[in-house]
Amino acid sequence: MRTQLFIGGEWRDGSDGVTFDVIDPATEAIVASVAAGTPSDATAACESASAAQPGWAATAPRERAEILRRAWQLLMERQDELARLIVLENGKPLADAKGEVAYAAEFFRWNSEEAVRIHGSIGTAPSGSNRIIVHHPPVGVVVIVTPWNFPAAMITRKLAPALAAGNAVVIKPPTETPLTALRIADLLSEAGVPDGVVNVVPTTDAEAWFDAAVDHPGIRMVSFTGSTGVGRNLLKRSADRVLKTVMELGGNAPFVVFADADLDAAVEGAMTAKMRHSAETCTAANRFFVEASVVEEFASRFAAAMGAVTLGVGTDDGVTCGPLIHAGALDRVTSLVDDAVAAGARVQVGGKRSDRAGYFYEPTVLSNVAHDDPITREEIFGPVAPIIAFTDVDDMIDQANDTEMGLIGYVFTSDLAKGLRVSERIQAGMIGLNRGAVSDPAAPFGGMKQSGLGREGASDGIYEFCETQYIATDW
Repeated sequence: MRTQLFIGGEWRDGSDGVTFDVIDPATEAIVASVAAGTPSDATAACESASAAQPGWAATAPRERAEILRRAWQLLMERQDELARLIVLENGKPLADAKGEVAYAAEFFRWNSEEAVRIHGSIGTAPSGSNRIIVHHPPVGVVVIVTPWNFPAAMITRKLAPALAAGNAVVIKPPTETPLTALRIADLLSEAGVPDGVVNVVPTTDAEAWFDAAVDHPGIRMVSFTGSTGVGRNLLKRSADRVLKTVMELGGNAPFVVFADADLDAAVEGAMTAKMRHSAETCTAANRFFVEASVVEEFASRFAAAMGAVTLGVGTDDGVTCGPLIHAGALDRVTSLVDDAVAAGARVQVGGKRSDRAGYFYEPTVLSNVAHDDPITREEIFGPVAPIIAFTDVDDMIDQANDTEMGLIGYVFTSDLAKGLRVSERIQAGMIGLNRGAVSDPAAPFGGMKQSGLGREGASDGIYEFCETQYIATDW
């Protein structure tokens, strides 16, 4: 278990010797004490990345590709080890953690293939006076800031295309889950990534860390996943130096169930969209719009499925839902549900904290929720599903779009044409049509409105970490 900063290929303590504790949210026990990086450590990491980046950019794309493919192999070889580390610091069930490692590793394999396919173009100017040559060099040094809910995948989804394109990176992992990030850096070094190309500096003072990093002249881009509020602040700060940004921010996903839907499939999809990774995902279904003629039946079936969820320590057999990440998250979810019930929502199942140790909340289904209730206005980030009945499709779509968030939506219907029509009208960057999961390294992940800027994954993802340069010449 690595607990020091990783700068320039070396493991070192923070410059002031301070550490912070990583807490197991399932037991509230201290897992490890990790070095807390200072602004000067962030600057040192930027210096290291700036020195290493030109050599990495000059490395042949095939060589970069083979290193990334080796990284994929190493993550898969260490899947069990990494999954248990994720469970330890994040709390999600072991099966989800293993799935996350496989998903995280796949970004290295996908981008190893993309590294050799960064294409440019050549053409003749309409006047015939010159040729137009366009190519895509790397941005330079990228600051990567990631959240705690996917300790591996939120890093590799950014890191893999950044490296594939020829960039160096400075990573600030979350204080809740820094251990996975540090271990991935260790494995990348083993895979052959040159010293200084990847730097990981945990910190307890994120604002000062970020200020020091973005003010470094070598930094040319910021890639962030996290809340919309924090994203706005990072965008403002990045604007001071006109840095390129890619932002994957919060969501408020509608999950639409029409009366003609296969309700068994809809409930299965709802469980995936709501409860995957203990319901702490930006793609989690947040508001369930169910056609009135089937709302009671759907609510009953959904409540039965949620009631069958087993809470517990992620490594225990049979556990399908872990704890919330910390006490503050538990308090927030408790408050949202209590306020909804006070406003008239009916508890179909759950509705309270678990009586076990740790930060657990019972899987909850609420019916009789109004569109404008406070619980529908916030990203819940917990195992709570508010159900809103609808009769008019146009009104429902208006309500689904009545949010500044636009990351993802879900639609369940047996009428494919209707499903596609409704999907096109939902203001979200991604739609799951009769599916409760959409994430794939080969697909463009990202949102509309205040859910983000840019895309991660697919062929789009690597170009986010490139510039576009045009050369005019003739011969």
